[in-house]
Amino acid sequence: MSTKDYADRISQTILDNEAAIGTEWLSHLEALLVRSNSAAREQLRSHCRQFLKSFAAATRSGELENIDHRSWDEVRDLLAEISSTRAKSGSTPGETATFVFSLKQPLFARLQQAYAGDAEGLAVASWAVTTLLDKLGLYTIEVFQKTKDQIIVRQQQELLELSTPVVKLWNGILALPLIGTLDSARTQVVMENILQKIVDTGAIIAIIDITGVPTVDTLVAQHLMKTIAAARLMGADCIISGIRPQIAQTIVHLGVNLEDVITKATLADAFLVALERTGAAITIKAA
Repeated sequence: MSTKDYADRISQTILDNEAAIGTEWLSHLEALLVRSNSAAREQLRSHCRQFLKSFAAATRSGELENIDHRSWDEVRDLLAEISSTRAKSGSTPGETATFVFSLKQPLFARLQQAYAGDAEGLAVASWAVTTLLDKLGLYTIEVFQKTKDQIIVRQQQELLELSTPVVKLWNGILALPLIGTLDSARTQVVMENILQKIVDTGAIIAIIDITGVPTVDTLVAQHLMKTIAAARLMGADCIISGIRPQIAQTIVHLGVNLEDVITKATLADAFLVALERTGAAITIKAA
């Protein structure tokens, strides 16, 4: 019997026993549901029905070894959708792959009936189905992991943006309090945020407060200088505040030239300088 003949018979076995296979498969999957509610169960039933039909159609093509073949496009697309949905909903890779692997038991039971009295045919068909489902199960894990990686990257980007807030202190005065380590990625976000805020507000002074930056090395200093240079190109001067004694010593040892940059020990001191440069002043009235 040729590979195409086996493929046709496997496909026909699925179609002839679709209801029984689906019921047994679904029963097993529902028992494993962590979030057992009507919506989750209905979605699971829909996915099972779609997968069985797509799987049967794909096997009929005769491509039982290469799931990258175009005949498996619909199956891969469906599994990609399922894997992505589960990754976003908090499922584990194992739970996602089980969707495919748990189909083996009800499918093998029907193949045993279809190949009754033909041990050799059953062995070939069972091996073909096992290999297919294993590959498809691994494919779900790959898609799941890619989706998780994308989520992590997006969350990291959102955290970077949240950790670099640009605050308007006064008309024409912005403040950027930095907390944590500065690296190339975060510096890029800092630069983009402060430049955009300069454009939006027309600010002429930007205070960069590094009180919360634990250490300053050559790379961090270079990043700060690049941010200051970019702000100047947009028409705004920068003041660096929060330079503690240890950081001051480090900057001196590194030979970083801050002669043309105003520096202050505290954000309050920097704010007073910024007010003076904008022509504003704070007047304290006697009680």
